[in-house]
Amino acid sequence: MGHSHAYNDPSHAPGRGEGDTDCHGLHDHHGHHHAPKDFGNAFVIGIALNSVFVVVEAVFGFLYGSMALVADAGHNLSDVLALLLAWGANLAAKRPPSERFTYGFKSSTILAALANAALLAVAIGAILFETLHRLFEPQEPAGMVMMVVAGIGVLINAGTAMLFMRGQEDLNIRGAYLHMAADALVSVGVVVAGAAILFTGIWWIDPLVSLAIVAMIAWSTWGLAKDSIKMGLLAVPARIDVGEVRGHLAGLEGVKTVHDLHIWPMSTTETALTAHLVVPGAPCTDQFLHDIAHSLEDRFGINHATIQIERGDDCEKGC
Repeated sequence: MGHSHAYNDPSHAPGRGEGDTDCHGLHDHHGHHHAPKDFGNAFVIGIALNSVFVVVEAVFGFLYGSMALVADAGHNLSDVLALLLAWGANLAAKRPPSERFTYGFKSSTILAALANAALLAVAIGAILFETLHRLFEPQEPAGMVMMVVAGIGVLINAGTAMLFMRGQEDLNIRGAYLHMAADALVSVGVVVAGAAILFTGIWWIDPLVSLAIVAMIAWSTWGLAKDSIKMGLLAVPARIDVGEVRGHLAGLEGVKTVHDLHIWPMSTTETALTAHLVVPGAPCTDQFLHDIAHSLEDRFGINHATIQIERGDDCEKGC
């Protein structure tokens, strides 16, 4: 549930008598708790399964000369690190606020999303370097081994991705989901490559699939990086239309104008808003602010709203 505050004249501090209706110092606060969803078990299972699979896939890739398997193992390793970062941020976001960190550590989820994008960029460079090296020093891979190992990867990655399907509204969790879903598709590609090599004997299919994997990782990395950078710069979340929010506030009963409207992400799941409303005939009740907070959360998913009520020119006439 959102909360709302309104302040105007400093001489009228909040917390006055219950019957006081002076609009210069109206304050409305509602208790709320927006802890991130608990994905602890999903992270533990995903990290354990993928860590074991990374080792197995890398060993078989090098032993049997498959750069597609090595590339997929590199991607899986970045996914393990991504899951660790996402899990750490998810735990940190649940910590209560302190006097030093008055918002708690909610924004750590944004930092984790940025770090995940950087990790993927490093993985792309490493895989691309090794793939180009293999193109100049070819080694015929074992198609059957590729099919079996990558087939196991499809099951592990798809299963892990499903653990995070219910958290798509959280960029941090969506990043973990996209990592694993993309890996499942990449593993399918390796299976197909293994079958093609097994039946045709054409060795360059392996590095070609490896380059395709790099392209897929780059594509998903760009989307994640773009969204997380925007959040890091406190851009309005993509799901929110500022014009609609302004129109909603301006359309409230008694509101003449809206100014100093700001909307920004506090974390990958929570959004804050501040705004000044000019209300010449301000309804001086806590319920007015309570209703605004409710409407912003229900309609736009904005759960931290701070509203300042102003009387405008009419204040000179005595309000």
